[in-house]
Amino acid sequence: MPTRHVIIRAHNGVHARPVAEIVRLVQAHGAPVTLRASDGTTVDLRSVLAVMDLALGTGDAVELRTPDSPGADALLDELAAVLAPEA
Repeated sequence: MPTRHVIIRAHNGVHARPVAEIVRLVQAHGAPVTLRASDGTTVDLRSVLAVMDLALGTGDAVELRTPDSPGADALLDELAAVLAPEA
């Protein structure tokens, strides 16, 4: 199962704009993607409210996971880029 470990670097943590982008990417992919926070809480990334309830901030560590499928690695890379942008 493809997995990515990400340290959140998004400006001001994970707020409405990055969450909307994450949910859009996951819904377009079709397969479920989960995010596990460092406290063990796991949420489905198709749910805006579930992600927002985590109140993730800059520096928080998360794990992204999705079933193996065509495009799974590319999707996880895109999600990681939203959570930890280079610039």
